[in-house]
Amino acid sequence: MMLLFVLAFVVVCAILMALLFIYITSVTYAKVVRFKEEKFYLNPKSGEKEPFPSIEDEPTVQLSVIVPAYNEEKRLPAMLEECLHYLEEKLKTNPENTFEVIIVDDGSTDKTTQIGLGYSEKYGSDKVRVLTLSNNRGKGGAVRLGMLSSRGKQLLFADADGATTFEDISKLQENLQQLIKGQTRDAALGLVCGSRAHLEKEAIASRSLFRTLLMKGFHLLVWLFAARSIRDTQCGFKLLTRPTAKLCFPNLHIERWAFDVELIYIAESLNIPTGEVSVRWMEIEGSKIVPVWSWLQMGRDLLLIWFRYTTGAWKIRIHS
Repeated sequence: MMLLFVLAFVVVCAILMALLFIYITSVTYAKVVRFKEEKFYLNPKSGEKEPFPSIEDEPTVQLSVIVPAYNEEKRLPAMLEECLHYLEEKLKTNPENTFEVIIVDDGSTDKTTQIGLGYSEKYGSDKVRVLTLSNNRGKGGAVRLGMLSSRGKQLLFADADGATTFEDISKLQENLQQLIKGQTRDAALGLVCGSRAHLEKEAIASRSLFRTLLMKGFHLLVWLFAARSIRDTQCGFKLLTRPTAKLCFPNLHIERWAFDVELIYIAESLNIPTGEVSVRWMEIEGSKIVPVWSWLQMGRDLLLIWFRYTTGAWKIRIHS
């Protein structure tokens, strides 16, 4: 009996020491690391490098589309074809539907940057730009730097695999207009998440019991510790206003898969209106997520997000 007590005491002490270590070593306010070469994009027609704008600047286009891409030379072209066709058609119907697409190459070792530059040459660097990162940051880090380099009044980030039907952005835009209704236009806050929650029954039917339990467990952890307003936090299709991006993305600590959860957590903490809209989605081969391992990593990050914000190890900086 005494041995069990001693073992329990040792385990509790070890946990407390680990939590204390996490607290002490946490960086209170998020830091955005950006190398000099990441502040410029190549204009293929002139051959010159030109500086990216800042999220602090006034918007000059209606929509910015941020596409994080890591070794996506095979899947990226189909996504860009669909995306740019839709945006060009919208521009033809209304000259106010100006746009830019920013492809963020997250330290790829394939031809992702070259493919992006090909589209930049075809459409012009005013419409398509490539931000090539010096090393792999993770999806969250790539999306953040893309957002901070954008010019849009509205900002969408969309996965490079093209799993979500791009024209469903219109559903998100309609919902966003409802969220910001009555707010001052230049300071309007709102975040709309594309959702695959309506496909959950179909997904469960095709998954093993173990993977289904992991998925359910992850969703429960999200609800308990992080985000309660959004059912599907991980769909890579989210639309937000420029002031929302300006508030949220400089505060992101997580740079990998769980960054979506922290983004929604920050939005909820700041009382930013959020919405969730069903989108058409299909599985595309070549996913970078390893089902079991990635979910375990995200579960760990969820607990750390909750612990660090709850204890004040992480704080949100409000920019004036």
